Amino acid sequence: MSESPFLRLPGAIELPDAVDSGVPSHYGSPNIEQRRLEAGEAIVDLSNRAVITVTGADRLSWIHSMASQDLARLAPGVSAEALFLGPQGRLEHAVKIVDDGQTMWLLAEPDSAPPLIDWLERMKFALRVEVADRTADYGTIGVMGDGPELPVAVSNGVPLRWNDPWKAVTAGGWQYATGAHPGIDWQWAEVLVPRTELASVAARVRSGELRAAGSLAAEALRVAAWRPRQATEVDEKTIPHELDWLRSAVHLHKGCYRGQETIAKVHNLGHPPRRVVMLHLDGSESALPDHGDRVLAPKGDEEREVGHITTAVMHHELGPVALAVIKRAVPADLELVVLRDETRIAAAQQVIVPTDAGATAGVPRLPRIGGRTRG
Repeated sequence: MSESPFLRLPGAIELPDAVDSGVPSHYGSPNIEQRRLEAGEAIVDLSNRAVITVTGADRLSWIHSMASQDLARLAPGVSAEALFLGPQGRLEHAVKIVDDGQTMWLLAEPDSAPPLIDWLERMKFALRVEVADRTADYGTIGVMGDGPELPVAVSNGVPLRWNDPWKAVTAGGWQYATGAHPGIDWQWAEVLVPRTELASVAARVRSGELRAAGSLAAEALRVAAWRPRQATEVDEKTIPHELDWLRSAVHLHKGCYRGQETIAKVHNLGHPPRRVVMLHLDGSESALPDHGDRVLAPKGDEEREVGHITTAVMHHELGPVALAVIKRAVPADLELVVLRDETRIAAAQQVIVPTDAGATAGVPRLPRIGGRTRG
């Protein structure tokens, strides 16, 4: 895939080791870029993201049978999100979905096309489906709200625009977070543009007709909305409950699919072993933690490791904040410390997934045989 034309724009900076490598991280003013993006006045180059198509008469029923979301009757142009889980319910792939009535379009993380396509090919059996990598043909651009006018690709009469369902609990979903949820203001969308049109869109930015924001601006607003992402919040042990991802990507009442037993057991009878939190960081050190930096909690006169940073950002209003995944039992009012190399950064929790998340069935505990009961 050729270099993004946005990287040749004045001020474009691609940070080393950025999660979104291959596109501009910022253009010199990340906070200003955040404000413009939040107001719907800027676009974000996400042309490093994967684009996969599934065609064939069985595509809806096939993807529905494997995914966490109810997709059997997905209408053309309706946006959806789904997870593909392992046998133990651990998250393997997250996809954003739009179907045009003939083709299902899957938008996924950078570099995820080869492993996802390989897995899908192995699951085809004798079904009437074809899977293709279309990343070389289409680039993704992120916008907030309607955003500026763009040459959005159209397939079978349907504009290829994915509207993020995170702004509300979807049908069949569940939200563990309580109180006011910042996701209600999250009006994020991703549109597909023919890759041949990306240079002309970048030229409109160069001329001043359009404004661009870097990927850091999109990440900062995502963190403020508590929105999980596979490339950052997910590791080899992640189950959707830990990230409150039942909110937009899981239908609790659909039929059997791989990993469904874990989804049901944890939600109805158990508790997720970990939980995502937002951390408000002490900004006096003038340094943001890196992905994977350890989160520590006091234990007597010592400290113990209780989790890790997934995404840390400098938000234009909230200041330095981060999403972190920590052990479920860590008290919600406990002050934490993030260890960045030898630097200690104080961190205050803002609860997203509560410590008592799960066990929604309310099954009464039965006394052990021979044990005493209160009465």
